[in-house]
Amino acid sequence: MTRAVDRVYAHIRDAIVDGRYAPGARLGEVEIADLTSTSRTPVREALRQLEMEGLVEVLPHRGARVYEWTAEDLEEIYDLRMTLEAMAAARAASRIEPKDIDRMAELCDLIEVAAVSGPDQRLDLVAQLNDEFHAIVRSAAASNRLTTMLGAVIQLPLVMRTFHRYAPEDLTRSCAHHRDLVAALRNRDEVWAESVMRAHVRAAKSVLLQALAADTRPVATAAANGARSS
Repeated sequence: MTRAVDRVYAHIRDAIVDGRYAPGARLGEVEIADLTSTSRTPVREALRQLEMEGLVEVLPHRGARVYEWTAEDLEEIYDLRMTLEAMAAARAASRIEPKDIDRMAELCDLIEVAAVSGPDQRLDLVAQLNDEFHAIVRSAAASNRLTTMLGAVIQLPLVMRTFHRYAPEDLTRSCAHHRDLVAALRNRDEVWAESVMRAHVRAAKSVLLQALAADTRPVATAAANGARSS
């Protein structure tokens, strides 16, 4: 039977990831307890866990709210992720099983089909398949410490719905990186695998920084216009 705290955790995390709880949204303990048919105790425990993962911040005397990511947060998190994922790829090169490489190649095919521009494009499916692709690399790295550390920095792409911010050329480049990584792993080349993963995460960081700047520009412009009119 699922523990109450696990059920509450899943409810809050899923709502943050799919945008039902927007950045900065207040997370009232009473309201969440009512929604999940639990008491406030598992809600508090779930919020503490989400705070440790960087999705929630708990403010003294003000309660909990969804964390609002800044450009500085993104820079720091993606730099950490780049280092850790590159290390995982290098370790995986000498450890990954052929069947896992074959599955990664299948995922490349599936991602490319789902990413094609047009009415049949399925970016949420791209994200799901991409998560499986990267999870195979992390698992093949065979390092519990590395997996734990990566767990703290892979939430941001989910929350920001990364692939919905990609232009067609960004998706094409990401798919090409996936193909290159599969080739590097087949060749058991640690340096190649590490460099491909580093370039892959760096490119994602660039896309998100540009998207975040575009998100905040209208707010800044509106504030400036308001100041001029007052």
